[in-house]
Amino acid sequence: MTRPHIRILATGGTIAGEADPACNGARYRAGVRPVTALLAAVPGLGEIASLDAQQILAIDSKDMTPDGWLHILSAARQALADPSVDGLVILHGTDTLEESAYFLHLTLPTGKPVVLTGAMRPADHPEADGPANLLAAVRLAASPDATDKGVLVVMNGTPYGARHVRKARTRGLDAFESDQSWTAAVPDGRFARLTPSTLPRVDILPGYAGAPAMLINASVADGARGLVLALTGHGSVPTDWEPALQRAREQGVALLRASRCAGPVIRNGNADDDGAGWLTANDLPPPKARVALMLALAAGWDASTLQHQLPGF
Repeated sequence: MTRPHIRILATGGTIAGEADPACNGARYRAGVRPVTALLAAVPGLGEIASLDAQQILAIDSKDMTPDGWLHILSAARQALADPSVDGLVILHGTDTLEESAYFLHLTLPTGKPVVLTGAMRPADHPEADGPANLLAAVRLAASPDATDKGVLVVMNGTPYGARHVRKARTRGLDAFESDQSWTAAVPDGRFARLTPSTLPRVDILPGYAGAPAMLINASVADGARGLVLALTGHGSVPTDWEPALQRAREQGVALLRASRCAGPVIRNGNADDDGAGWLTANDLPPPKARVALMLALAAGWDASTLQHQLPGF
């Protein structure tokens, strides 16, 4: 029986990290080890699939940017277009893994398995979790069960769909969770034909007691084309924000109501979204709502399309 061929794209992260000798191991440096070293630490990989690997970035995922997403997207599309490649594994830091996974979920063609994984402990930790996560990711990417599921994430032996996965804890191997089983995941890829050279800037503004409206003014003045409002409760807009939001809308800035709580934020629920010209995020958390809005703006969607499509992401 022919083994499936899996391509691995490495971007750095804790999975490739090492303890920082300057601080007696209290901190570590992400993205230090090359992908060849990571593969060599998991000898059983070759029994699951034939492999090839590319080091496309070597960063801490706290430093991931939209340009970084586009770099990963280009390499991932190239891999999936290769008829010899049966599946794709992307190694990524955990801090922004859910954002990158959702971005790729919306922009990659559907069909072949795509699995992201990382680690909560650096590679030189005596109980590093990276090797087990890499093994699980390759196994999942080689499985027919992962076909047509969109982008998946696997951490600590558990697979997740990109749409619903989130990093919920700062420590522990069980840092990720989801309110939906990965087996229920469905592909998206609605922007698979979009080829932007850059992505429009969208900022996330937090709602909290006494949050000043100048946050809105500053983002708009600095070039934001969209604002995701990570508001309290059911996406409650502070009264003091309303004049600044109206001015932003008049300047063509897209405004999307989300919540810092678990959603949903229902359209025209607790706010006159139609009258104010605000978009709603449904149950998308603010970081993923930002990804969706960036891509929608990059695709040139008009206000009507935005209003009808974004809550359905």
